[in-house]
Amino acid sequence: MITKEQIRLCAENITKSINMKNEGEFIYIKGNTFSQELLEEIGLCVYRKGGIPFISAISDYYEESVWQDEQIKAKTLENQRLPLLEMIKNIDAYIVIEYPEDPMVRNNAPEEKLKAFQKGLAPVREILYALKEEYEPGKKWCYAAWPSKKAADFYNVEYDLYEKFIVDGMSIPLEEMITITKNLGALFENAKNVHVKDNFGTDFWVSVENRPIRLDNGFLSDEQIATGDKGGNLPAGEVFFPPQEKLGEGKIFCPLTIERYSNKILKNIELSFKDGKLLIDKVSADDGLDLIIDAFKQAEKIDIKNNVPEIRTYNVGELGIGCNPVITKAIGYILTDEKINGSVHVAFGSNKSFGGTSASQMHWDFVTEPKVNITVEYKDGSKKEIMENGKLIEG
Repeated sequence: MITKEQIRLCAENITKSINMKNEGEFIYIKGNTFSQELLEEIGLCVYRKGGIPFISAISDYYEESVWQDEQIKAKTLENQRLPLLEMIKNIDAYIVIEYPEDPMVRNNAPEEKLKAFQKGLAPVREILYALKEEYEPGKKWCYAAWPSKKAADFYNVEYDLYEKFIVDGMSIPLEEMITITKNLGALFENAKNVHVKDNFGTDFWVSVENRPIRLDNGFLSDEQIATGDKGGNLPAGEVFFPPQEKLGEGKIFCPLTIERYSNKILKNIELSFKDGKLLIDKVSADDGLDLIIDAFKQAEKIDIKNNVPEIRTYNVGELGIGCNPVITKAIGYILTDEKINGSVHVAFGSNKSFGGTSASQMHWDFVTEPKVNITVEYKDGSKKEIMENGKLIEG
């Protein structure tokens, strides 16, 4: 059971993460009624800092009804966010606490409604992440996990471990996370290319030359904001880059992931890319391959419709190295999986919000086993193996 003290500590860390500076900042806080106590503690933290919170929470009953009620049409879902756009334009930051309580709620949602929901979300994402120049510089944001027993059952993991990954992983003192990410990040100074390999099929390289390094320690610094990095996830614990979008090739093996709209678990995915671009026709998976392909195709259609200057739906968007000491294995939940100590993840799609050049509705992280070998090639031509079998090499 999560204590009141733990809830307050997590609420404080979540609120700190968006780096409120000014009196009267308008903060949109969104989640599920199962996390109502946390949402309200976040709202109180915002008030204490002189901000104005707006809390929005729905139940699983409400969400499931939206998907299953035949009187609620897909077209309505596609248009439902339009009245919210003016509010979104005027917020200073937004905080989302992961929902629903039971991820199964979305598993049986009609495909037509899921696609309509994705289309409806597109104009909101354009504002939040400044996917169009008119919305620069975007909004500060934090997307945080919160445990439920129903979600633990969904991911087939013991609740105590699930809670530990999220609550304890989120409660690591900021000073400790700053040290961990700073030490790992130092190994990539003046890096040109990064080569990642493991014994499960992963073998790829990407270029991070002249790209900013991001230290995800759970706090959005002034320096990050100044360079266009406006938010992050909690639990924190990764070092990541927006790699050169048209360079790099190889294969990634991802043991577990989740399709973000249907919430369906996918296993043993292999993805190949060349010249920085995902070869969508060569993707394989134990099951759910059609969901992966359809998700990318759907995002591509939206990108084309939105007249994105250059379609980057399939290009490499992120290279991340997990370093949260509390999180030790994949469960299929991306907010913890991408922070697994000793793992690497590659995302395809958007990266403009953290220093890249790609704008897209797609951003999907694929996480390796936590047993990777990492070799860094530096600008001076030297090479150094910095990680072996998921462990940093000292010295």
